[in-house]
Amino acid sequence: MSKEYLPVRLSHLLRHCAVGAIVRGPEYLMVVNDIRAWTGRADGHPAGKNILYVDQVRSALGIEQELREPPIAKQLENNKVDGVCIPAVRFPAWMRCPSCGLLYHKPWRGLKIGEEPRCQNKDAHENGDDPCKKKPLLEQVPWVMVHADGHLADTPWHYLAHRDARTPNQKQCALDYQDAYLRLFDRGSSRRQIGCSRCKAKGDFPDSLRVFFGRTRRQPWIAFDETPKIPDEPAEILEVNDTRVHSSITNSALVIPPESRISKGSVVDRLYSSTQKRQTIDQARNALARKTALRSIASDLRCSAKDVEKALVMIQNGYPLYGKQITQGILLESEYQALLEEIPNVEEDEDFVTVHHTTAWKQIASSLTIDSKPRKIVSSIARLVAVNRLKEIMVFKGFQRLNGQIVPPDIINESSWLPAIELYGEGIFFTFDEATVNRWESDRSLRKRTDAVERRFEETGLQFQPVIVISPRFLLLHTLAHLLIRQLETAAGYPAASLKERIYCTASTMPMSGILIYVAVPDVVGSLGGLAELATPMRFLPLLSKAFDYAEWCSLDPVCSEHEGQGPGLLNRAACHACSLVPEPSCAYGNVLLDRVYIKGDQSNGITAFLACVDLEGNDG
Repeated sequence: MSKEYLPVRLSHLLRHCAVGAIVRGPEYLMVVNDIRAWTGRADGHPAGKNILYVDQVRSALGIEQELREPPIAKQLENNKVDGVCIPAVRFPAWMRCPSCGLLYHKPWRGLKIGEEPRCQNKDAHENGDDPCKKKPLLEQVPWVMVHADGHLADTPWHYLAHRDARTPNQKQCALDYQDAYLRLFDRGSSRRQIGCSRCKAKGDFPDSLRVFFGRTRRQPWIAFDETPKIPDEPAEILEVNDTRVHSSITNSALVIPPESRISKGSVVDRLYSSTQKRQTIDQARNALARKTALRSIASDLRCSAKDVEKALVMIQNGYPLYGKQITQGILLESEYQALLEEIPNVEEDEDFVTVHHTTAWKQIASSLTIDSKPRKIVSSIARLVAVNRLKEIMVFKGFQRLNGQIVPPDIINESSWLPAIELYGEGIFFTFDEATVNRWESDRSLRKRTDAVERRFEETGLQFQPVIVISPRFLLLHTLAHLLIRQLETAAGYPAASLKERIYCTASTMPMSGILIYVAVPDVVGSLGGLAELATPMRFLPLLSKAFDYAEWCSLDPVCSEHEGQGPGLLNRAACHACSLVPEPSCAYGNVLLDRVYIKGDQSNGITAFLACVDLEGNDG
């Protein structure tokens, strides 16, 4: 792969390599351009493939724009590119000599392909030596200026060197991008100083520094100022690898019936997928022209004109939803209902294939010792479903800097589309018995513990999509999901980072208390490791039993169990890296809102264990 190109996974383009992110290339750091540049070379139209059959997903996520995949390209043997690349610009624009500290602005300009910027300093140091005689390679400075409004720019080195200017000569010293006259010194003990070799002005460069953004460009790749208003709040100088520099905002949803049941490759599918073909028919001026258009399209689709006519009628009648009402913003509720319902005549190539094991799950209760933990676990579970096939749509909705306002993918919020990818996978879904959950939730001590977590959560200002309500059942479900992910890694060999969670939780008119643990990858082909096979009762019971066992004890107990608050915002109680935390990609809630006490109980504080609330006679009946 040429150094001009950097291969990036599609899923990474929606996360740490998304619009506005600083990415490390073969030689330089660079920042990814917004989606206005993700276009074809000739027509300027979006280069990515349109994602169809996602009307329910768009509605559930509150999205009006169409969804498109990022453009795809590959480099050929002759170094040419087949497809459309996503542009990025080198950033930061300043480079520094590691020997003398001299700063250069865009020193790569004017160099031939393959040449690398080197220090051109010919002045010897005060002690007579010349560390730059061999012209060492320059390094990009690792500091940038970041604003909570989403802006990103180079650190204002000239300003920092002259902000404490005293003499007239220092105050009149002008910024010059062509000359290397600024020098960044390391003074030891994390102390740095920026100095000007022309006027001898100097300024400190501390670890924590806030400066006003000024009239500089709002993003490194934008050549002109689209938002001339100067931000009121100051910006911060941060290192490029600081997590506050860029945070992707993504939402995801599952494709559920009826859109998951589309017969791919059918005449109606191919006609629905081609707006151009349907427009050709609609624009026919008379019956003869329409007949000619139908024959031409039938030839392209390798079917009869009658088949095209029939497909057209299906589309006119509302294919693929056929009038199904979609309630905007109801995401998890729709998925939950789809997971509970058995799908008639389901085909294995559909995008949502479930196999219900609830009856077999209930039947194993009779073979278990009465009042044993496995028996209580079986009785506490209301539904057990293997999800043999699922499709997840992940949508990039923008990014944040310094946890500030969300910046849309096109920066100006005028685009008719959003970047998205299709992920294919499988999983295990189970729900808890509502009567058991209600009995357990009625514990006053449990409610008191939850109220404290809720207050802390509100103080942090954290927000998750979909919006969550802090409740005892949410903390129970979320903690158990983490313990099950860790158990799947230990017992079944799944890397925890490859597993994901979806928590279905509400105590409203349609109560939910379910967990989906699944794996999803951006490739429809290939084995996913047989996760759904672990949903059979005889395999799932040992896994879930172990997860409940792990809730009882942590290697850092009693410290972990007695903790009053740990993790970001002190939002975790009895939960730490040794017992409950999982890799960042696996958790939808930032590894917070976890507490093993919600599963195992706490006698000293009067909190009942969840399984102690199981009514064996009522549930088994």
